[in-house]
Amino acid sequence: MPPALPGYVPVVILFLVAVGFAAFAIAMSHALGRPSSDPARRSTYECGIPPVGTAGERFPVKFYLVAMIFLLIDVDAAFLYPWALIFRSLGLFGLVEMALFVVLLGAGFTYAWKTGVLEW
Repeated sequence: MPPALPGYVPVVILFLVAVGFAAFAIAMSHALGRPSSDPARRSTYECGIPPVGTAGERFPVKFYLVAMIFLLIDVDAAFLYPWALIFRSLGLFGLVEMALFVVLLGAGFTYAWKTGVLEW
């Protein structure tokens, strides 16, 4: 029977494969790609409209508020699904804790609704 590999060998192999694939992809892109001298091909493409302004412009706060709403929904799903899987083993304590969690998330949604984040 051959000796077992140490626990870190698969991680090292995965790292070497990842680095090798990255190097291969960059080398092939460099070898097969051809640079263009046409300035139109090298310019930024934004749906056929020439870019206006700089990339450092400020975004309205509304974008960040929508991102926060997405995080509320994401956190809700991330906690409700595992809780539903072990609901019976948690008993009344688990039910009360999840009810408190849902009430706090509901308060976040209510705040977003009252401040007008959900209005487009």
